[in-house]
Amino acid sequence: MKRYVILVAGGSGSRMGVSLPKQFLSLAGKPILIHTLERFLDYSPDLQVILCLPADQFSYWNQLRQQYPLPFSLPIIETPGGASRFQSVRNGLQHITTDGLVAVHDGVRPFVPVSVISNSFTLAAEKGSAIAAVSAKDSIRLVHNDSTNEALDRSALRLVQTPQTFQISLLKKAFEQVESPLFTDDASVAEAAGYPIHLLEGSYENIKITTPEDLAFAEALLQRGASH
Repeated sequence: MKRYVILVAGGSGSRMGVSLPKQFLSLAGKPILIHTLERFLDYSPDLQVILCLPADQFSYWNQLRQQYPLPFSLPIIETPGGASRFQSVRNGLQHITTDGLVAVHDGVRPFVPVSVISNSFTLAAEKGSAIAAVSAKDSIRLVHNDSTNEALDRSALRLVQTPQTFQISLLKKAFEQVESPLFTDDASVAEAAGYPIHLLEGSYENIKITTPEDLAFAEALLQRGASH
């Protein structure tokens, strides 16, 4: 089956307190986005990559492609992102004209294990969807509109990550819906379209780098040798 990955990289760097978009920040001498790309190409050099970036970031991205040529042995489809994640993924899907499988992944999750990528494609081929998730470690409370709150059973809760992998026909059909503010990820889009969501074990190392603290933790993971 033809396999694709849509990398969504629409960050601005505001929560980092810097002007450079977070996907381009240096991590051990290479931009975060390059690390992420390398993980997927480690999984398969035949994977078709679709990169969604804000239109005003392509000039800088092209400079990086010249500076870091290693991951780019195969063509990468580049497409402007939208005003939201939903719109960016939908733009990426428009470049897929074949059947097969597509993973959607955050460009600032550079430590996704290759085993998680592989397992997501395997499960999606069988079940239609495969969403990486991990168990909650901390106690969790639900806050109601009247400011009261209650404890939840954390053993029944999962923290959702990416990749979120789907059969292409399923995800394309789901993205025909009108966008909703409840669509926080691709799984919520597919679920709203009536498709069952299947979870697979993610990794606690598969962090999303959005704050200075995340970046410091990422450097520590690299020094320790984050798992592939």
